[in-house]
Amino acid sequence: MLQNLQKNQNPPSERIFNYSSASSLRRVFEKQRKAIAYKLGNPRLLKISFKTFRHWKATMEYNKTKDILYVMQILGHKNIKNTLRYTQLVNFEEDEYVCKAAKTVKQAAELIEAGFEYVCEIEGIKLFRKRK
Repeated sequence: MLQNLQKNQNPPSERIFNYSSASSLRRVFEKQRKAIAYKLGNPRLLKISFKTFRHWKATMEYNKTKDILYVMQILGHKNIKNTLRYTQLVNFEEDEYVCKAAKTVKQAAELIEAGFEYVCEIEGIKLFRKRK
């Protein structure tokens, strides 16, 4: 989603958010977080930090891929122990999938390009799945 945002045009910049420093970004985040927590009447929102988002991303990537080495790469860790600190290795009760069927090679290729994985073939129809 961030890549789809327009960058500043005058002058051209690689930055999407123009905060002078990390501390000013943090202050804006904390101010917005406090306002939202007050508006929603939910003080638990005050416990959310930038690190919370990192933990959430690591956990969701692991849940989606079941590949801890991939998560380690995404987080930029060199040691698996650091990745394990960020990733909650929880067993989500239900793995939910989108299932698709392909009758032709072209349909099968399109499904694979869309991220589906081959499961099996029944009566000449190939079945594919992708995690939701």
